[in-house]
Amino acid sequence: MSGPSKELVEAEVAIRIVIENLIDGQEGFQGIGESLKDDVLKRYFLAESLKRAEFRGDLETILHQEGVKDIKETGTAAGAFVRIWGDLKSILGGSGQSLLETAEQAEHKTLEAYGDALNKFLPRPVREVLSEQASHVQKSHDYIKAARAGISG
Repeated sequence: MSGPSKELVEAEVAIRIVIENLIDGQEGFQGIGESLKDDVLKRYFLAESLKRAEFRGDLETILHQEGVKDIKETGTAAGAFVRIWGDLKSILGGSGQSLLETAEQAEHKTLEAYGDALNKFLPRPVREVLSEQASHVQKSHDYIKAARAGISG
């Protein structure tokens, strides 16, 4: 009996990378949201943290349905660095703009992970879920970029 095809293995790896980026985003959005002084941005970031958790759950469910049993993702090393940097900025009194810049960079990295996954062979339902999530992340990236441009210093 042969194992899964090379394409399916590549798709699983790509989805795991997206999940790792979602973990980074969930934790990063929460940390930045708690550090922001602007109530509207604070609520936005905390809501986006929950959205990343939802996206992660959706993708983990897909992997479970495909027979993947061991899903113990922890986020990426780069994401840990970004979270630590964001935490350090907030501890040192980093401006809202610098926190938003950190978030924008993280969203860009997440979009790259989605793009890589969407370039793999994927069953149609998986592709649709990833496409919808990527569209939301793109809108979030654009919102953060616009918010950052609207904050001085």
